[in-house]
Amino acid sequence: MIADITRNKKALTGIFIVVALIVTALFAPVLAPHDPYDQNIESRLQGPSRDFLLGTDYLGRCLLSRTIYGTRLSLKVVVIIVSIQVLIGVALGAIAGYFGGIPDGLIMRLVDVFMALPSLVLALVLASITGPGLAGITWAMCVTGWTEYARVIRGDILALKEKEFVKGAKVFGFSNAYILIRHVIPNALAPIIVLATLSTGFVILLVAAFSFIGLGAQPPEADWGTMLNDGRAFMRMAPHLTIFPGIAIMVTTLAFNLLGDALRDIMDPRFQLDQRGF
Repeated sequence: MIADITRNKKALTGIFIVVALIVTALFAPVLAPHDPYDQNIESRLQGPSRDFLLGTDYLGRCLLSRTIYGTRLSLKVVVIIVSIQVLIGVALGAIAGYFGGIPDGLIMRLVDVFMALPSLVLALVLASITGPGLAGITWAMCVTGWTEYARVIRGDILALKEKEFVKGAKVFGFSNAYILIRHVIPNALAPIIVLATLSTGFVILLVAAFSFIGLGAQPPEADWGTMLNDGRAFMRMAPHLTIFPGIAIMVTTLAFNLLGDALRDIMDPRFQLDQRGF
């Protein structure tokens, strides 16, 4: 698989950008040239210059520093959301697929209920109930975003539980929990990894959108969506206030989509056959 990734330009591009974003997030205090929260009214709405490479916002804060710290905040929130979505979806989907019967019926009806409702609208409602803030949107998106993972892993486990290695483990007297955690779920994780990578880009957009409309990160937090919202009123006189945060969102989303698309191609058996010329 590593050899396939090194030959895939989309995967290499996505990995390079994602690694650069992670490094930026980890070393934000070192890379940021100024304090992202330091206000200097005398320098407000300046364009890119030697002192402020991306200019300043309406309060005179360094836009480059705020964009760098926005990377840290966005990635942290997205990792938490996607991780919780995967844990909930994999746990419920694995139980439904492995045990079948009543657990399967109850869990899949719950999945149907959530998928019948527009997830974005439901997330908006839940975020409005919990109030503005990153904690509220994190909870709302975790509640609404686990269903796809449950459906995908359930389908794989329905096939895997009939395999010989599972039947052999049962013969040796291993418990269902041990078989599920040790043997079945690890063999069903490949499509989950692809789905999580592809979903990350969408989650980044949603987090920025929630912050843009005031339900996500709250001022003075350095968040890309909040920066876009702050720059709306100055789009004509200072377009850089919206251009640079918009580019950050676009590049981050593109990187995870490229990586997820490449992983999907590499892990698809049909792709492997095409590569071998069959």
